[in-house]
Amino acid sequence: MQPQIWLSLLKKYRAIAVIRAPKRQLGKQMAQATAAGGMGLIEITWNSDQAPELIAELRSELPECLIGTGTLFTVEDVKNAIASGAQFLFSPHTNSAMIQVAKQAEIPMIPGALSPTEIINAWQTGASCVKVFPISAVGGVDYIKSIKGPMGNIPLIPTGGVTLNNAAAFIQAGAIAVGLAGDLFPSALMAEQNWDAIAHKTQTLLQQFSEIPP
Repeated sequence: MQPQIWLSLLKKYRAIAVIRAPKRQLGKQMAQATAAGGMGLIEITWNSDQAPELIAELRSELPECLIGTGTLFTVEDVKNAIASGAQFLFSPHTNSAMIQVAKQAEIPMIPGALSPTEIINAWQTGASCVKVFPISAVGGVDYIKSIKGPMGNIPLIPTGGVTLNNAAAFIQAGAIAVGLAGDLFPSALMAEQNWDAIAHKTQTLLQQFSEIPP
C-alpha cells in the first residue's frame, strides 16, 4: 500500500477499532459490530485468540474494511502478521528492523513512542505514522496540542486513553486518527452481546469526526 493511500484512509475514518479478543468468535462479532457502524479500520491484536486465522477470516468477510494487527514485539511477529494477511501493523515500541521488514512488504507500520525524542526517532526510522502510547499518561489532548507545533509534519495516532468523549478533541488537536479499544466495547454491552448497541456507538463516534472541518 502506498503511504499516501494509508494516510488518506486515516483521514477518512479518523479512528481504528482495537480488538483484543480472548475467543476467536468473540473477536469476529466485535469486528462485525464496528464494521456495521461504519468503521473501516479494524485492528486485531496479535495476542488475541487465533489472531492469524481471525485476520484472514475478517479480510474475507469484511472486504470493505482494512484489517490490521497490533501488539507486535519482534521481527518474527511482523513476518507472521504479514503472512496472515494483516494490512497494517502496530507495535507498542519502536524497532527499526521491524519497520524495515514492513516497508519491504509495503505494509504500513506504526510503532509506538511517547517522548518527543522517541516520536522523531520513530518517524526518521521510516514509520508510516507514529502511535503515541499511552497518551493518558502524558496529559492526553493537551500533549498532542503541545507537540504538534514543532512536529506538525509527523502523523500521530494517540492510543491508550482515547474515549468516545475525547476522541474528537484529539483530532481537533492535530492527531491524524485515534485508536479506541475498551470504550467501544463496554463490559455491560459485551456481557449482553449487544452488537447493535456497539454498532451504534461506533456510528456516533464517526459522526463526531464528520463535523470537524478538514
